[in-house]
Amino acid sequence: MSKKIQSYILHILGCLLFISIPIITAPHLSSKRDLFALIPFRHNFLAYLLLLVFFYTNYFYIIPRFYFTRRHWLFFLSITAFLCLVAFLPDYLFPRSSFHIPKMPMPPHYGNNGSNMSMRPGQMGPGRMGPGFFFFPMQGGSLLQFLLVFSLSFLLRINQRLTHIEKEKLKTEVSYLRAQINPHFLFNTLNSLYALTLEKSDAAPEAVLKLSSMMRYVVTESGRDTVALDNEISYIKNYISLQQLRMDGNTAFTFIVTGNAAGKYISPMLLIPFIENAFKYGLNPDEDAAIDIHIDITDNELLLTTKNNKVTISNATVEESGHGVDNTRQRLEYLYPNKHKLVIFDTKQQFEIKLTLALV
Repeated sequence: MSKKIQSYILHILGCLLFISIPIITAPHLSSKRDLFALIPFRHNFLAYLLLLVFFYTNYFYIIPRFYFTRRHWLFFLSITAFLCLVAFLPDYLFPRSSFHIPKMPMPPHYGNNGSNMSMRPGQMGPGRMGPGFFFFPMQGGSLLQFLLVFSLSFLLRINQRLTHIEKEKLKTEVSYLRAQINPHFLFNTLNSLYALTLEKSDAAPEAVLKLSSMMRYVVTESGRDTVALDNEISYIKNYISLQQLRMDGNTAFTFIVTGNAAGKYISPMLLIPFIENAFKYGLNPDEDAAIDIHIDITDNELLLTTKNNKVTISNATVEESGHGVDNTRQRLEYLYPNKHKLVIFDTKQQFEIKLTLALV
């Protein structure tokens, strides 16, 4: 069941519960009388109905239209107008002077002298529904009721607005981080292709096709909230294939994927920065480089492990935009709060990352 449907159900149940208060608190509920034929009950029921109308009018119209737009004087006038409506309309339609219901028989011990007591107007008795029983507007707890309804609608609307602002802020920040990650990948890959073209390698056309497939994936999939894990791993394999073209016999390289990725989803472009980092700082044909990449998939978790020996790298390799790991750490905090664990081991000779991620 979606959150939207759950919200509708909660609102409907809340309305039914609120509007049932004057019914379940009516003193003649257990009798066979028609409550809606009693003027005091109709007076009270209308007051509750007006409070309910006020709640949703304030929530959906008055607060967004006047308070959020800083037209506070119109906001104050609207609330005052509703207060007057709730206070006087029930009295106008059902005057208190008509509040009289024939008294029901009293038990013999009810009065001090064993006989029925005469009731002054406004007093409660078994045969009378007086205004003291109900929360009539501007009497007893009625003003408190109005203020409670106003406060509840105001706080709920403010909370919704803050939640919406927070989501929009999060969406903007994640989009910004994504935009930083994609150029970083592109720069690294173009460097690889540049090396192939200089060597006039026969692998260059295949590398171009793989890059084309990868860029298509970046354009079409990276803007989504989640993507199929199968597709994300295919993207990683293409990237690694391009990087392997730069390797020679001095590089000890391992890439292993275990487990079943079918039917599982992940936020796009989330793993590749860690893998890029391993190649960026661990690949040098002139040194004894070593890179290990493992992806282990279970029923509900993914474990990514990358390890590389630190090698000498040229200044041209270290682009100013190369902040993939830091950006991805922030994305993990935004997208997988309390659903991931990132451990980094950074020594003089090696750099290792272990990421445990809950899958959806």
